[in-house]
Amino acid sequence: MRFDIVTLFPDCFTSILNSGLLAKALAKHIAQVHLVNPRDFTTDKHHKVDDETYGGGVGMLMKPEPIFAAVESLPILPRRDVILMSPQGQPMNQPLLRELAANYDQLIVICGHYEGVDDRVLNLVTREISLGDFILTGGEIPSMALINGVTRLLPGTVGKEESLKNESFEAGLLDFPQYTRPANFRGWKVPDVLLSGNHAAIARWRFQQQIERTASRRPDLLKKWQEEQGE
Repeated sequence: MRFDIVTLFPDCFTSILNSGLLAKALAKHIAQVHLVNPRDFTTDKHHKVDDETYGGGVGMLMKPEPIFAAVESLPILPRRDVILMSPQGQPMNQPLLRELAANYDQLIVICGHYEGVDDRVLNLVTREISLGDFILTGGEIPSMALINGVTRLLPGTVGKEESLKNESFEAGLLDFPQYTRPANFRGWKVPDVLLSGNHAAIARWRFQQQIERTASRRPDLLKKWQEEQGE
């Protein structure tokens, strides 16, 4: 998977790209991340990437020319998606991340800043994606979440790929509680069933815990899951 990130602040990505599983995936060439600064594609002496909005208003807007030039400078892979990180986009969720990981070889991600981007940039874009119903100073943090979420789904990134199937959202339910040593910590004990060695009983307990946890924390997910199960 090739990620091309169009950002005014490429230094923001240094730490996340050099840490944890993401760094290992890059080292093993499971994924590549290329950072492209639209400021490098400006033609004026001040390298101006933003300007005032037509019609008046507060704040500055990213100009279309540097963004178009940055994207058009990139190689074109057969299966590519051009994404604008935007609070107006479709919510980022696990099914979307699975779709991107399975169906594309190249993700071009445009990070907006200031008051956003000139609306004509949407002519470049395949889709808009939002991290949630809130506003950040730019698209860099959402794009980091996208890179991380997609890369961990690529074959070879996670050591035991079976573990991906049991996570929250993968089966439509939240994950079950998990414990490690010690069996008793400050009076909080690991449930006896997990120490029993009875794998069938453990599986039943975990499934019941998924139902109960989803019901209490995300009833909307439980309702959707029940509808999909025909209940």
